[in-house]
Amino acid sequence: QVQLVESGGGLVQPGGSLRLSCAASGMIFSIFGMGWYRQAPGKQREFVASISSGLTTNYADSVKGRFTISRDDAKNTVYLQMNNLKPEDTAVYYCRADNSRRTPVQSFWGQGTQVTVSS
Repeated sequence: QVQLVESGGGLVQPGGSLRLSCAASGMIFSIFGMGWYRQAPGKQREFVASISSGLTTNYADSVKGRFTISRDDAKNTVYLQMNNLKPEDTAVYYCRADNSRRTPVQSFWGQGTQVTVSS
């Protein structure tokens, strides 16, 4: 049974920083592509960042230059370092794992962690 557990969310002032973590279990972590998505109240879920098993990264334009995604395969964990946070970053942040070796691609989601940016 695949499980993804996010942590590290909280309340922070504009311009501040947070680091989110996503701990995975029940799978061969090193072969999965990992990503972060977010959803604000009343809005659709949107892509934030991703990192492949080969360490290729992608970012949404809205976070490029401020957020950094990374992974530690020895700890089965993916991270999202968020700097210079803005009120519009407020959302529930979700971790996703993709197994591209399967057809169709097999995906799993975590339960999310709340990030609130406010003065």
